[in-house]
Amino acid sequence: MASAAVDSASSTNPGAAEAPLTLDEAPPRALGVLDQGALWANLGVSLLGFSGAIALIDPLGDRPLSLVAAIVAAVVGSLVGTAMVGLAAIPGQRTGAPAMVLLRGLFGAKLSYLPTVLNIVQMIGWGAFELWVIAQGAQAIAGSFGVEVPYPVWVVIGGVITTALTIRPLGAVRLLRRYVTAAVVVSMIWFLVALFQRGPAIGGGSWEAFAPSVDYVIALSVSWVPVAADFARFSRSGRASFAGVVGGYTIAQVACLVLGIAALALVGNDPDRVWEPFVAAALGPLFFGVLVLRETDQSFVNVYSTATSLQNLLPRLDRRVISVVIGVLVTLLAIFVKADTYTGFLGVIGAVFVPMFAVLVVDYFLLGGAAHWDTSAGAPSRGLMVVPWVLGFAAWWMLTALPVAPELAWWTSFWTGARDLIGFTRQPWMSAAVGAFLVAGLVTLAVGALQRRSRGAGRGGRP
Repeated sequence: MASAAVDSASSTNPGAAEAPLTLDEAPPRALGVLDQGALWANLGVSLLGFSGAIALIDPLGDRPLSLVAAIVAAVVGSLVGTAMVGLAAIPGQRTGAPAMVLLRGLFGAKLSYLPTVLNIVQMIGWGAFELWVIAQGAQAIAGSFGVEVPYPVWVVIGGVITTALTIRPLGAVRLLRRYVTAAVVVSMIWFLVALFQRGPAIGGGSWEAFAPSVDYVIALSVSWVPVAADFARFSRSGRASFAGVVGGYTIAQVACLVLGIAALALVGNDPDRVWEPFVAAALGPLFFGVLVLRETDQSFVNVYSTATSLQNLLPRLDRRVISVVIGVLVTLLAIFVKADTYTGFLGVIGAVFVPMFAVLVVDYFLLGGAAHWDTSAGAPSRGLMVVPWVLGFAAWWMLTALPVAPELAWWTSFWTGARDLIGFTRQPWMSAAVGAFLVAGLVTLAVGALQRRSRGAGRGGRP
């Protein structure tokens, strides 16, 4: 009854609806396809995507892709990754449950705490990276006018804006649709014309590192899988949430990566100088300022989803209180974050969430889980579903060519030793994302078949 009342209220006055404060309250169905599309289009444009395009061009550090190969990798990786995010959004829209609560139906209430903790860690990391890049972008603009503002000051300003947006998250999404998206589209078109008019020297290269580049883009997209249901639960339909993700995010991310390729080519593929072509363009500081200000939607989404994830552990805690605490923590971390760990960070995210997504999709859509998905606090444990997740995680590291942070060299050595032990040689065409997805998905199908046979045998009949 509560859900019906809230849905009715939000349908008559969707502009007044806001996200509930605790898990005990039903979510309003207040977001249409334009709201979802605007949200995900803005998330697809990232200042980190501009500098991170170096990992798309040359993921292995010594075998750069040609321009055509890099663009194809961006398109393929974005389509695959956003399709995963879009499918992960549908159960959230149907059940009204946020992402980590949704995992109660997959693993059980208690076992869902494990991916919840992992998600909280990665969301806090993402939030810190986003505030770092906001501060770097703001410094670049200020520097173009000869103004020097200390880096921590910009971090704090970004942190305050981020935290303020989390107090009314649905209002923030509507703000993006009405005002911000149009300014971002104009800015992106302006920079595409301005940068390519300068004739960036993009030539040479090969297709040799194509698979690792696709893995990088998939990991970039799939990092949003744990966020998808947090906003899809407010969508008016599953189609709206899926179309918003795939349409908005794919187009925006491909455009962002292409801009990053052009900007890097103009500065000799030096990520530390990637902002220079933007700020140096005609009206560059103005339009780049739009992109820097818009970047707060990335940090806002991460902080809000961290708060929502914590509610899986503490369901009656007010999300506003959690958001303020997380916002302060992320701001403090951003002052000390190291950007050179970014690509390795994405690799870890891909390894965790690509196989977990595969298990979720197979169980929900193919094994009939949608008919009895239990998101209650008493959802029974389903320990067998951890098995395909873990095997998919292992498959990612057996197949990946993406580097990890230097501090984790022992982790790379462990998986190199595992390959040597079984006599496996990774080939350049192998994709860690595809391999992890297939392993986790196929094992989930096998587990489902065994469970059906067990239930059939337990009833004394034919399975």
